[in-house]
This record gives sequence, structure tokens and C-alpha cells, in this order.
Amino acid sequence: MVLGKVKSLTISFDCLNDSNVPVYSSGDTVSGRVNLEVTGEIRVKSLKIHARGHAKVRWTESRNAGSNTAYTQNYTEEVEYFNHKDILIGHERDDDNSEEGFNTIHSGRHEYAFSFELPQTPLATSFEGRHGSVRYWVKAELHRPWLLPVKLKKEFTVFEHIDINTPSLLSPQAGTKDKTLCCWFCTSGPISLSAKIERKGYTPGESIQIFAEIENCSSRMVVPKAAIYQTQAFYAKGKMKEVKQLVANLRGESLSSGKTETWNGKLLKIPPVSPSILDCSIIRVEYSLMVYVDIPGAMDLFLNLPVVIGTIPLHPFGSRTSSVSSQCSMNMNWLALSLPERPEAPPSYAEVVTEEQRRSNLAPVSACDDFERVLQGPLFAYIQEFRFLPPPLYSEIDPNPDQSSEDRPSCPSR
Repeated sequence: MVLGKVKSLTISFDCLNDSNVPVYSSGDTVSGRVNLEVTGEIRVKSLKIHARGHAKVRWTESRNAGSNTAYTQNYTEEVEYFNHKDILIGHERDDDNSEEGFNTIHSGRHEYAFSFELPQTPLATSFEGRHGSVRYWVKAELHRPWLLPVKLKKEFTVFEHIDINTPSLLSPQAGTKDKTLCCWFCTSGPISLSAKIERKGYTPGESIQIFAEIENCSSRMVVPKAAIYQTQAFYAKGKMKEVKQLVANLRGESLSSGKTETWNGKLLKIPPVSPSILDCSIIRVEYSLMVYVDIPGAMDLFLNLPVVIGTIPLHPFGSRTSSVSSQCSMNMNWLALSLPERPEAPPSYAEVVTEEQRRSNLAPVSACDDFERVLQGPLFAYIQEFRFLPPPLYSEIDPNPDQSSEDRPSCPSR
């Protein structure tokens, strides 16, 4: 008898999106098929799948222990999100090479379905960094008697959704800084920088509108610039390793001494980048918009505005909500300045309602026959009387003080 051979072993996912890319979130069901193609008949002990999701961090640092002694310190840490195993063919034991319990697979193509559910708890978004990664994968293992197992691993993507339509991510971000240049005993005028963005949350492909004002009162030529940076932070054994890299940038016009430049919504587009990772204990991915002034021969003047890259884009009413809240804040500031120091007394009841109007209001109210007895009852008469009674006279002095002014606690602000 000539034994058959395994021609191919593949894994395919049942994708529910239009792009046919396996992308999932916490709580989703991951399903797919293990495709096996053989030529001739083969005997199989088991066909297993192993699905796993984990975050892993690793880096090394050189240490000096003496004049001629050096060693390498390894820093590693791992967080497991789920670990699922299932048997599609055969049994659990793989070390038994007896003839019993083998399964015969005939020549041709065969499909074996699998399915498992991701945890409901938040998962970290798939990520590949310089010193760590967040990976999710499914591995298929075909075990046959007296032969090495055939293994195949295929990764899938997990997005932990970040909705930028939350109030904290719709709030504007702003800052102001200035810098005075000194050269020995000479001091030039200051360089000032003010910058603002409409909100904190964005999605890849959007453009950040930058509102800024740069004033150069120094004697040097300066250049205003802006850049988006990604900061990767890795944690292991109480240590932290940080990597910062440029994502996108722009350059303004050069400013000579005494000049001012204003950015009225200058656009900086966000390229396709991975979302922010904020909930993983060993890997953190953050973004920031740096608006700065490039000063030749001196330290740059810069402002860092935090930015969160999300997965759920802005709703049509989101920008309106942000602008309305900003406008409301401005109106409240204006209102606080325009209010008088002491409130004026309201007009009296007699100035607003004449005696003739009051008598007409107290006239009987017409009603349907079904409610006639209710309207003429004592309860409705009480409501009518309470409704048309004039309000109490306005006074800033309590007519019925419950305690003397000496015992009453004073306001700390007075």
C-alpha cells in the first residue's frame, strides 16, 4: 500500500466585511475553515487548532559590572488575552502510535470548520512595534503516525474600537508659550506661540485644522512648523523603553524680526497609522501634535497638544457639538463680564398684570360635560387660586430670618 501525501494545508476566515480582510473586535465570533488537500489516502491521529492572542515586550540593555566586565540584561513581559484549543479530527493524545484510533482521509480536498468567541473584555489593538507587538493568530496542526506534524499559522487583526464622538475627545486643545533669546549680555525680544485645535480625537485620513499665531520679536529669522508624532512605550520589569517617530509634518513661512504669522485652520493630514493603544499594561501607543518655532542656534519653542487616533469617525453632528460647546464657553465668558454687580429687582405684579386681566383670569373656565364636576370641585378651586396669586414682593432681605446675623456663617469670598 502506497501512503498518500499532504499536498496543502491552509486556513481561511469567514470575513464579514467588504474588504475581505479578517478584522474583529472584543466579543466577536471568529470562524473559518482548515482546508486540507491530499493525494492518495493518509492516516491521521488528529487535526487541531490553537488560537491565541497576546501582547509581548522584549529588549536588551548592556550593563557594566566593572572595568573589564560587561553583561546583557534582558527585559521581557507578556500579557495573554485568550488561549483557545479545539480538536477537529481524532483525539487528544498524539504520542500513541498504535493502529487504533487512526482516521483515514481519502484523496482530494477536505474542509473542517472551526469557531470560537473572543473575550468580552477589552482587547489591545493589533500592533507591531520596535520592542513589542500585539498579535492574534490561529494555528492548525496535522498529526500523523511516525511522521512530523504539519503546522500552519495565520494571523488575524483585532481592533479595540475608540469612538472619537465622546465628550472628552471632542474638547478643544490649546496652549501658549513664549521664549526670550539671550546671547551673553545681549537680550532680544520674545518669541511667542499660541496654538489650538478643535478637538482631541481623529481618525486616519482626516486633516487636523491648526489655528496658531506666531510673533517674532527677536533679532533672528525663525520658521513655524507642525508635526504629528507617535510615541511607543514598552514596559517590563519596572523599566520603560520609549520610541518616538515622526508621522506627518508641515512648514510655514519664515518670519523675520518683528513679523507675525497667523494660521487660520492650516491643514495637516493624518496618514494611515495604527489607532492609539491606551488600555494595555505593557504597550502604550500615543500621538501628539507638536506646533513649534524652529530657532537657528537655540532650543526650539514648542507646544505639545495630545491627540487620540480612533477607529469610529466623527458623526456629522460631532463637529457642530464641538463648535457649539466652544461658542457657548466664549459666550459665558462674555456674559460674565457684562453682568451688573448687583441684580435689579423685577417689576411688581401690578405693573405686569392689570386688575381687569386678573379678574378675567379668575372667571370660570369652560369645560366638557364629562369634567364639569371635577372642575367645580375643591381641588380645582385650590389650583385656580394658587395659579393666579401674585408672586411675593422682591427683597434682598430675608423677611423671616431663622437665625441672627451674628450666628450666620459668613461667605469666605467676602
